[in-house]
Amino acid sequence: MTTKSRNKGIDRRAFLKASAGTAALLGAAQAQFPSGAFAQAAGPEVTKAILGYIALTDASALAVAKEKGLFAKHGMPDVEVAKQASWGATRDNIVLGSENNGIDGAHILSPMPYLISTGKVTQNNVPTPMYLLARLNLDAQAISVSNEFKDLKVGTDASPLKAAWAAKKAAGKEVKVAMTFPGGTHDLWMRYWLAAGGIDPDKDIALITVPPPQMVANMKVGNMDAFCVGEPWPNQLVNQDVGYTACTTGEVWGKHPEKALGMRAAWVDKNPNAAKAILMAVMEAQQWCEKMENKEELATIVGKRQWFNVPVPDILGRLKGDINYGNGRVVNGTKQHMKFWSEHASYPFKSHDAWFVTEDIRWGKFEPTTDVKALVNKVNREDLWRNAAKALSVAAADIPATSSRGKETFFDGKVFDPENPTAYLKSLSIKRVEV
Repeated sequence: MTTKSRNKGIDRRAFLKASAGTAALLGAAQAQFPSGAFAQAAGPEVTKAILGYIALTDASALAVAKEKGLFAKHGMPDVEVAKQASWGATRDNIVLGSENNGIDGAHILSPMPYLISTGKVTQNNVPTPMYLLARLNLDAQAISVSNEFKDLKVGTDASPLKAAWAAKKAAGKEVKVAMTFPGGTHDLWMRYWLAAGGIDPDKDIALITVPPPQMVANMKVGNMDAFCVGEPWPNQLVNQDVGYTACTTGEVWGKHPEKALGMRAAWVDKNPNAAKAILMAVMEAQQWCEKMENKEELATIVGKRQWFNVPVPDILGRLKGDINYGNGRVVNGTKQHMKFWSEHASYPFKSHDAWFVTEDIRWGKFEPTTDVKALVNKVNREDLWRNAAKALSVAAADIPATSSRGKETFFDGKVFDPENPTAYLKSLSIKRVEV
């Protein structure tokens, strides 16, 4: 044996011995600190999950996490982000689950995990338990009105439409107002706005369901008088001069919660590390999306054919808070931009979910006897968000102290106290529930 090969053998033995020592040291440390940094090294149970999304600006974090390799960075290289045709399709695919050619989770309307978990919107009312893991954004939806009523210049006060729509109905024409899913956020924003203006959404108009990407086309051919949907569709409506923005939803309720990351409870329970990895990737993407210097690149990414297939100008302006309402009012640099991370946008406050459930009680989607707090505690997994935030080393200032944001005040002066939903319901004149 040559000196060179003898040295090679010694080097190899020394390396193996050193490696064994290191492994023993790591093992001892892991035993000493089971919940510390070493335990966090446990990798995801699977590398794949299928997440649905709808072509809406608030799905951006999922698109960015995929495009920027953040799912892969956190050990989930095979995550698929699959476009859904409508919120109804999202629901159906979540009920199926990926093992039956459906999906494991989705960019979803915040009330939907509650409606699906309780079987309120599923076939034969069969519940499919879900968890809400994170909020994806605050604000940046809009209520749009057809140019037929442009001279009314309607804003947050919907009351001028009451007489106009009554006259239209008296002339034998139907008044149609569109939202995206019964009991979902856009349904609730539209109902709140109409009711505050004295218009009963169940009696004075016909409330119809239209998928977000089809809103502009439907208003263009006269199929509706008003609609509520997320960006970029309200901005596209204005850019095509088909209608105008009466108000952004942030003007109805400032810094309101909107979409969420929801997943099948069975998938999360089976793959807790993978769920945490997905959360970390999405939260990191939300931080990137929040930065003003990234807005142009963000609009370019999601505008691509494989994502939204929407011109960048339809996305970019309102992403930055520049709003052309389409009725002669133009305001730049507003606070109505989409918040992905600032203002605790990513954290799923339980108090916000309590409002969604309470509003769905108001309009008859849930029974008046529903235990709001118990239902929210079952579906909202803010504890998983906190675990992911810790693993990501999120700044303490970005982690809320409690799961309640406290009392919320709406544009018409109504106050929602999450500790007393009944008092809120009592204060509302138009509702479907006796309190």
